[in-house]
This record gives sequence, structure tokens and C-alpha cells, in this order.
Amino acid sequence: MFLKYKLLLFVIITLFSYLGHNFYAQSSPSTLIIEKKIDSLLEIMTIEEKVGQMNLYNGFWNVTGPAPEFGGAATKYEHLKNGWVGAMLNVRGTEEVNKVQRIAVEESRLGIPLLIGFDVIHGYKTLSPIPLAESASWDLKAIEQSARIAAIEASSAGINWTFAPMVDVSRDARWGRVMEGAGEDPFLGSLIAIARVNGFQGDYLTDANTIAACAKHFAGYGFAEAGKEYNTVDVGLSTLYNTILPPFKAAEEAGVKTFMNSFNDLNGVPVTASTFLQRDILKDGWDFNGFVVSDWASMNELISWGIAKDKKEAAKLAITAGSDMDMEGHVYINELADLIKNGTVDVKLLNDAVSRILRVKYELGLFDNPYKYGNKIDEEKRTGSQAHHESVLDMAKKSIVLLKNENNLLPLKKEGQTIALIGDLANDKSSPLGSWRLASDDETAVSILEGMQNYKGNTLNFNNGPEVFKGTSTFLKELDINTTDYSGFKDAIETAKNADVVVMVLGEHGFQSGEGRSRTNLELPGLQQELLEKVYEVNQNIVLVLNNGRPLAITWAAEHIPTIVEAWQLGTETGNAVAQVLYGDYNPSGKLPMTFPRNVGQMPIYYNYKNTGRPTDKDNNVFYSHYSDVDKTPLFVFGHGLSYTSFEYSNVTVTNTYGSNSEVTVAFDLKNVGQVTGKEVAQLYIRDSVGSVTRPVKELKGFELVELDAGETKSISFTLTEKELGFYNNEQQFKVEPGDFKLFIGGSSETVLEANFKIE
Repeated sequence: MFLKYKLLLFVIITLFSYLGHNFYAQSSPSTLIIEKKIDSLLEIMTIEEKVGQMNLYNGFWNVTGPAPEFGGAATKYEHLKNGWVGAMLNVRGTEEVNKVQRIAVEESRLGIPLLIGFDVIHGYKTLSPIPLAESASWDLKAIEQSARIAAIEASSAGINWTFAPMVDVSRDARWGRVMEGAGEDPFLGSLIAIARVNGFQGDYLTDANTIAACAKHFAGYGFAEAGKEYNTVDVGLSTLYNTILPPFKAAEEAGVKTFMNSFNDLNGVPVTASTFLQRDILKDGWDFNGFVVSDWASMNELISWGIAKDKKEAAKLAITAGSDMDMEGHVYINELADLIKNGTVDVKLLNDAVSRILRVKYELGLFDNPYKYGNKIDEEKRTGSQAHHESVLDMAKKSIVLLKNENNLLPLKKEGQTIALIGDLANDKSSPLGSWRLASDDETAVSILEGMQNYKGNTLNFNNGPEVFKGTSTFLKELDINTTDYSGFKDAIETAKNADVVVMVLGEHGFQSGEGRSRTNLELPGLQQELLEKVYEVNQNIVLVLNNGRPLAITWAAEHIPTIVEAWQLGTETGNAVAQVLYGDYNPSGKLPMTFPRNVGQMPIYYNYKNTGRPTDKDNNVFYSHYSDVDKTPLFVFGHGLSYTSFEYSNVTVTNTYGSNSEVTVAFDLKNVGQVTGKEVAQLYIRDSVGSVTRPVKELKGFELVELDAGETKSISFTLTEKELGFYNNEQQFKVEPGDFKLFIGGSSETVLEANFKIE
């Protein structure tokens, strides 16, 4: 059927059978075979074909970045036939994928199959909550399952590579892409990175329903100055090694197949041209054998940064630094072959990059069957199934965080109440899908209004109130936030007057966070804050349901509104998840993965800060670390989240055997002292009291999600090893230093139990 393709396989097999095997003596049989095949294929590839493997084109045309200067459909088709394309992105659906794959496999000289990439960020068609919301579940099994479902649906549509997970640690809610990550903590972020890699890649990457994952953005993107998109990053080595890199290292150890470098510079060097990050740390230091792909056209942007004078120099800098594949930059495909031929760039760098790309293709099984990813029947059967909807609903409920519940307004009674539901977002079926939902269809989310309408025992009166934004919402354009049109304002207030409880759904639209959505105002956008205050004047029994993709500064609400629910953007099943939590059919258990500020002036704000030399007021004067106009503490702390029941921590014990077996065991009791079954995320923090470099006041080093019946007690233990107790010093050496340590245990970073131990 594929005569040329089969002939190629015969040639390769014949070639590698004659190769020596000493170099591969320490490898497994399957690895040995792949490496021999790679070497054999490299022997028969031209320089242009090798460069082609490093060329990643966008499709025809579903844009996720600036339009390229050239490279229309005709050029791309020609390059596919020439074997000058190694991968494509934003080609989706089995029919379209097979079209481009068929050109590469059946019409090019060597028939090397394509990688087909796509931004599968929190689902494909059936959407889970945005990643930041999922992280609020602290449920690693559920997060892995969410990625598994995304992989199943994406692979059935022909996708074999996702540009996820994003594992950037970020402490600044101004940066819109916090919605795409796991929050501010490297320990939690590392475990979530592992869960997502395992979910996407499964047990066997050769399975037709698994896809290659991509850890991004390597590295430092989440520390962009002022939270401004694509901005510069300047951090010390201590922050780099102890905060930024751990989730990337965890992803590498989990076997992630690809890395994506980041748009920012790091300490004066744009990351696409950073040998320090891509070669010294990732490839040489961590022994990563997959490949590094650039972010969209970031090789071109080396010119804008002012580190390359033209594209030829950009290509030289990028390949020397270890950037293996050029995403829609048209830099390698136009410049690299000449640089190789004239000796400006060593051909060994070319062969190394191409080997890495071919390796992933072999590991995916694409050479055995380039059309393995999906067919029309699989695409229809696996996409949007009832099982997938049930799973994303479960994930959505676990992601909801109860921030405040004074007067026990929640859970709502199921009959006999008059409930006013107010807010433009409550009846929105697109915004809850969140950002980065390229394959999902608009208007496919269950709205909160629809979810609450499923409960028939109460009188539910809905009023839209003023619009949050004007016009249409798109992924590519800024929203026109409504700040002047008060239509619906008075009607909303009238609806609230005679209600027993007012449920107000306020926050950000789904396209107010994500890439390119940095904000300097973290308060409720538009007229929503004014609406909230006016409703409060006529009825104080308010349940505020927040829809947002980042921490918000809701200081007024925290002071006045009795009940606040952080519901994020929860994906396809948003309305059902919110309604089941509001009515008590699901007891909320989520915990914040990011600190909520009192105002934007506190940014960046995070729990694991340094103590400073003047942490408190000792002499009743102004000369200590504080603000003069607002308390320096957060509005809601990292790890915070309430339940419809209460938990009690007690009886902490420490067994210190570090001197004999390098372990410290911490045990304590957790009791459900409320009236209903509930889940608690029990959290363990440590502090290295004196170090060779300053250490944070607290660092998360363990947590367990525990379900307890009313009155039930469970003993919980954590084991701390050198991995949890050590840190990188400024010589980039990982060490456990002797001295005094403190332990902190509780249901948030505002812990309730403390203990001490010493490492001799």
C-alpha cells in the first residue's frame, strides 16, 4: 500500500543491521533498535531534509500567534512534498490530519511521518476546568485522569503531540497565563506536572490514545516583570533552582518527551538562545533525550530582543543553544542549511537536533503506522462521551474552593426558598469554557443558570443585570468591557430585594485571562463591583460565585459578603458542578493554589516569602517591612479552602532518624468535628531556620487529601527525606544542611500545629 514507505523501512533495517553495537551496549533492546534506526536514517538524509525535520508549520489557518511574514499554503504543501516539514500544529480532525500525513509519508522522498501538535490545555472537545482551577483540587489522580481524557479525545482526532502541561511557577496574578499553570508553589507544581505528563503519555506512548507531552515554558516565563506578557525576567540562581526549575525537573523525570522554551529573556539572554538553560541544564545536566521546540516564532524575536542582527544570526544562536525545532518562525528552513554547508554551524548540532525529533516519532510508533492516530469512527465515538462528561464534572466539583461561609448560607435549602440569581456570567455558555479551548465549540458549557434550574424545589428568579462586555468575544482580540451601560441594573436590584438568598455570579470573562491578557487591575471588571454593592444595600444574604482565571482583589467583598465561592472557569460542566456544590450535593474540598491579594499593589505576593532583616515592628516606628496603606498579609492565603464541615488537627509527633536512615517521620491526627462527611487537604510545611542562603518562612513539603465521616479521626504521617529537606545553594549544589528545622501542619499555609527537630 505504501510502497515507498515500506521500501524505506527495508533500507533502514538493512543498514542498521550492519552497524556496530558497542555504543548501545548499555541500552535496552527497544532503545537499541530505535537508536540504530535513527543513525541509519540520518545517513541517507540530505541537509535540507534534516533541516526540514526541525521545521514546524502552522496549518492553513488556525492562528495562535502573529501571522508569519511568508509561508502560505502553496509553500507549505511544496515543503511537505520535499520532506522539509517535521511537524504541523493546528491541523485537527482525522480527515485533515491524514491529508497532510499522507503527503509527508507517500509523496516525499523518505516518507518520514509528521508530528501533529495542538494546544490541548484543559481538554479537547470536552473541557475540564482551566489548569489553575484543576490545581485547586490538590487531587493528583483526578488531574491525571483529566489529562488522560484530553489525550483520548485529541488522539482520536489525529493529534499526537500536545503543547502541555505548562509548569511555570508564577507569583503574580497580573500575568494572564497563571490560568494555564499550577500556581505559585514548586512542590505542588512538580506533583501536578508529573500527573499531567502521565495522563497525556499514559503507560505506553505507542498506544493510539496517548500523545506526547510538552513541558513549557522553559524557563522563567512566570516571573515576567510587572506580570506583563512576553516581558523580561531577572532572577537569581537561588530562585531559579529552588522555585522555577523543580516542576520542569519533575516533568523530565516523569519522561516528558518534549520541552518548549519561553518567550522571555532570562538575565539578559532570550531563552531561545540560552545555552545555559537548554544545554547546560536540560540536556547535559538532566540528560534529557527528547527535543526542545521554540514557542511561536520566538527565533524571529531574537532580532527584536536585540541579540541577533538578522535571521541568519538568529538561526545560529538558536541551534547552538539547543533549540531543536522552529515553530512557525521560518528561520531554520530558510537559513540553517547554508550555515551548515559553509561550516558556520557544526553539522553535529544538526544531527543531534534531528536525532531527538526522530526519536520521539519512533517512540510514538509513527514509523510503524503513521495513520494510527484516530479515524472517523474513533473520533465520533471517543469525543464528548457520557463518561467524559461525568469525569470532567467530577473534576469541576473538586476544583471549587469555598472561601467564606458566614451564617451558613450554604448549602442552599432544596425547597421553600426564593433565590435570586444575578449576573451576566450566570447565563453565559461560552465564558465558563475558559481560555485555551481551540477545539471546543462556543456555547457548549452548561451555564450556572441551567445548573440551578435542575433543582425544582425553590423559586429561582434570574436577572442578567448589566453586560460584562460589549460585542463579541474572541481568542485573538481584547474584550470591550462594559463600563457605561447600566441597562438591567435596576431590575437586578429589584430581583434581589425580596429573595431569601441572592446568588451573584461575577468575575472575569473566560477571555480576560490567558496568553496576552495581563491586567493591572485585579478587581471585578466593569460595573460588577458597583452592582454587588447596590444589591448588598437591599439584601445582605449574598452568595458570591466567582468566575475567573486568576486570583482577584476582592477586598470589599471579603469584608462584606458572607459567603464567597471560587468557581473559576470550570469547563463544559460548569453549571452542574456549581449547582451541586451550592445545594450541598457535593461538599467543597478545593484549596487555593495561589495567594489572593488585598490589592494589585501587593503583586507579586506568595506564601513562601523570605523573612527579611526587619520582619516586624519592634520599636513602634515605621522602619520594618510593611506597607503604610494596607496590611501586608494576603486576603486569602495559599492552601485556604473551607468545607461544609470542620476539621481539627492534634497530637503531632516527630520521629527523627535522619542520622541513621535519612528520614524524619511526622505524624498527627485529623478529625472531622462537623456533622457531614467531608474532604480535607492536610498540609505539611517546613522551615530550615538557618541556612547558607536565606530560606523561606514556610515551604510546602507534603499533603494528603483525606475523606472523613462526621466524627471520624485518622492518623496521618509524612516522611521527609533529603529531597524535601534540602535545597540548592548558590553553587547549584543540592544539600541538606545541619541545623534546626520547624514543622507546620494544618489546612492551609496558615497552619495550626508546630513542632521542631534538628539535623546533626
